Amino acid sequence: MKEVVAWSEYCKTLSPIIVEAAVRAPVSAGPGALVKELARLAPDWHFRHVFERGGWYRLGGVVNATGERIADNLEAWAEAALEERNGDFGHLYDDLADQALYATRMVGRTHYLVATVGDGPGDFLQLEIEDLQEVRGHRLCGGDAIPATLEELVDPRQQGIQAQPLGLPHYAFRRLTHVGAFLQRMLAQRPEPAPVHRLLDDWQATSAGQASAFCNHWVLAMREHLDRYQQPIFRAQPIATLAGDPPVFATADGTRGLKLQAALQSFDREAGYPLAWYFHMLTTKAVPHWVAQAVVEDAMSGFAYLPQRDVDVVRNWLHRPYAV
Repeated sequence: MKEVVAWSEYCKTLSPIIVEAAVRAPVSAGPGALVKELARLAPDWHFRHVFERGGWYRLGGVVNATGERIADNLEAWAEAALEERNGDFGHLYDDLADQALYATRMVGRTHYLVATVGDGPGDFLQLEIEDLQEVRGHRLCGGDAIPATLEELVDPRQQGIQAQPLGLPHYAFRRLTHVGAFLQRMLAQRPEPAPVHRLLDDWQATSAGQASAFCNHWVLAMREHLDRYQQPIFRAQPIATLAGDPPVFATADGTRGLKLQAALQSFDREAGYPLAWYFHMLTTKAVPHWVAQAVVEDAMSGFAYLPQRDVDVVRNWLHRPYAV
């Protein structure tokens, strides 16, 4: 656990430097400018941009029709406004109907950057930087219907709302994690490894680990929360860094021999590393589970198109299956 603590403390030390890089790099210049700024301010680590995902938002604050800020936290403002009126939504609606107040949202994308710090599949720093822009959304109590719940008031999911930008996009530091240290903290929760631990062990043991670093093709969506006993719970979900959807695996159940070999090799070529079909079988479900049985049966019948170490891992999965 000493190494876990050491990496956690190091990430805390490095975080202010990354915050400065995020402030300095203009979003309009793209992730490349962010990588250059990181290289200048943190030259010990070679961060590279591997993935981004967007389409998300979080609730913002409250503004009036001219853009003047009324509150920074929409939910806190709404709860306080309701409490002043004893939870009466009708009363709140009447008071706000003529004020032309608007809810704002922070719409964003998350950029994932990684830096290798060792030889193991989990020996890398994962940096998450958010690309944020505040926009004006729906009018608060400006429609015909009185909201019945707090969610209907602050986030009604209305269609056709024309969002208006309230400022330029900007980068914001979210999290810096040593992935191996995070996975060690997960192991401390329970004696049995989680599926993500087995996934990284399989990467290390197969041709995939011989050919490329795990962080070249995957990042982890990590979450930490407290359970009802106030004990920390850690979770990690692998996300493929492919641009777009995984390759299509269209071979029918029952395919064996040369046809199956050709389909697996085609999938691996598109994904960019050997045995990619196996890892996508466990995560994205792009490859059906029957393929594992077929590969092992081919190997047992003498048609071995995979290295023995890969066959051993697939056979072990058949005996102790898991999915991530």
